[in-house]
Amino acid sequence: MTHRADTVILAETIHTLTEEQGHSAVAISDGRICALGDADSLATYISASTQIVDLGSATLTPGLIDGHIHPVLGLDISAGVDLSGVDNLDQLVETLRTARVVDGWVRGWGLDPNAFGGRPVTSDVVVTALGPDLPALLYLFDGHSALATPAALRIAGVDGPRAFSGNAEIVCQDGIPTGHLLELEAVSVVSAVVPLESAQQRRQRLTDLLGSMAAAGLTSANAMDFEGDSGELVTALEADIELPMRLRFAPFCMPGTDNEQLDHIVELQRRGGRRWRVDGVKFMVDGTIDGGTAWLDTPDSHGESTAPLWPNPAEYRHALRYLAKRGVPTVTHAIGDAGIRYALDSLADLPELPSGARHRIEHIETLPDDLVDRFAQQGVVASMQPTHCTHYTRADHSDNWSERLGTERADRAFRTRDIRDAGAILALGSDWPIAPFDARSIMADAQLRRRAGHVDDAPILPGQALTARMALEGYTSHAARAQGARDAGAIAVGHRADLTAFAVDPLRCPPDELADAPIVLTMVGGDVVHRADHVDA
Repeated sequence: MTHRADTVILAETIHTLTEEQGHSAVAISDGRICALGDADSLATYISASTQIVDLGSATLTPGLIDGHIHPVLGLDISAGVDLSGVDNLDQLVETLRTARVVDGWVRGWGLDPNAFGGRPVTSDVVVTALGPDLPALLYLFDGHSALATPAALRIAGVDGPRAFSGNAEIVCQDGIPTGHLLELEAVSVVSAVVPLESAQQRRQRLTDLLGSMAAAGLTSANAMDFEGDSGELVTALEADIELPMRLRFAPFCMPGTDNEQLDHIVELQRRGGRRWRVDGVKFMVDGTIDGGTAWLDTPDSHGESTAPLWPNPAEYRHALRYLAKRGVPTVTHAIGDAGIRYALDSLADLPELPSGARHRIEHIETLPDDLVDRFAQQGVVASMQPTHCTHYTRADHSDNWSERLGTERADRAFRTRDIRDAGAILALGSDWPIAPFDARSIMADAQLRRRAGHVDDAPILPGQALTARMALEGYTSHAARAQGARDAGAIAVGHRADLTAFAVDPLRCPPDELADAPIVLTMVGGDVVHRADHVDA
C-alpha cells in the first residue's frame, strides 16, 4: 500500500549519507521520510493535498546537528556589546566608550585575551574607558573568565580572594582583586548581581537565536546547559511556538556535587517537550589554556594550568561513573593533555548505554600521540569545534594559546583528522557563544584549517584538515551516532524528516564558497522552519 505524502521535495542533488545514492526526490509523511526516488517514481505518493517543494539546483543533506552549544547560558554571556572583533587595547577602549549602559551596567562578551598583547589581563583598561564608578562585566571569549570593574566588585561584595568548591579564582595582586575572574564559580559571584532581563525578553532572545540557527541550516543541537531558568524558559517558549530546532540538554555537574544532587540529575532525564529533552550531564574536568586553568601534564609557560577543575579529581570520576551506570550519557569538557587522559581513564570499561548514546569528551585541544587511538578503542565520542583552532590560534604560534603551550604541545593541536582516521566518532560543533554557530563556516574551516574567506591566513597544522565528506558527517551522521539517534543523520526511509538544503554542493564546492552559500531550506520533522525567498513551492 502506498502512503500519500504530506510533502515531496525535489532537488538536483541529494546526499543521503547512506549507500543508497542517485535520488532526486524525497517523500515525507507524518514527519518521517516514506520514500526516495525521482519525480516520476514518487508520483503515486502525491495527492491534491501534497506540498511540492522544488529546490531546483540545490543540494539536500540530512539536517545539521551542532555538537555543542549553550543556548540559555549564552543569553547571559552574549548580553551587551560584542567585543569579538577587538584586536588591541586601544580598540577596546574606543568600543567600550560607545557601549550602551543598561540598568546602570555595561556588559560585553567575546573579548580575546590576545588583545592584551601579553600584558596582564586586568580591568584597568575598562576603567580607563568607563571611569571608576560604572559597573561593568565583560566575558572573555572562552566563557570561562571575565573582567569586572571595581564598581562591579563592590556591588558584589568582593574585596579579596575567596575559596570555591572547584579551582576557580578571583585573581588578586597583593590581596586586591585585579578584576580578572577565572572559571564560572568566580564569575557567578558578580553575574549574580547584574540586573536580570525580564522573562519576556529572554523568551524573545531565545526565539530569535533559535530562528537564526535554523536559518543557518541547523535542525538540532546538543545544549550544554540546563541551569537556572532553562527548564521554565524552554517550556514557556514551546507553549507559545513550535521550536524551530531540536534541543538535547545536558545539565552541569560541578565540583561539590553529592549523591543526592546526582540523583536529581538522574531525575532530570525525565524532562522534555515536543522538540526538547534532557539527555545527559555536562562535566568540566579542567578549564581553558588561555585562562591558565587547563589541566596539563606539565605547566604552561606562565607556570599555570597544572591542576584539574575538581580539586579532588576522584570525586569527578565517582560522579561520572555513578551517573553513567544509571544510564545517563556523560559529556566531559577536557582541554589539556592530563585532563583528556583522566577523562578517558574514567570512562574505561563502562557498559554501553541503553539508549545507544555515547559518552563524549569535548574540545580535546592538545592531544598526545598515545591518546589518539583510545577514542575509537573505548567508543568515546570526540566532540570538537574547528573554529576554536582557526579563530583563536595562529600558524606561527604567536597567539596566547600557543605561547602558553610551547611549540611541542601547540603542534598537536585540534587533531580532528588523526582522530577520524583512527576510526572514532567525530562530532563537530560551534560552542556558541564562544564561537559563531554557522555550520557552513565551521565545516569550511575544518577543511581549510584557517578562517574561511581569509585566503592570506596560513593554515594551522594543515595535516589535520578534514575532507568535505568528513566535515559534513561531523554535522550529520557522526553527530547522530553520538546522540544514539538511529533515525537521524541520514536521508533514509523511516528516518525523521530533518533536512538541510544548500545552494551549493557542500561535498564539491570550494570551502570558502561554502561558508557564504545560502541555506535554501531547513526542515524539522517535516515542517519547513526556514525557506529562502527564491525556493519554488
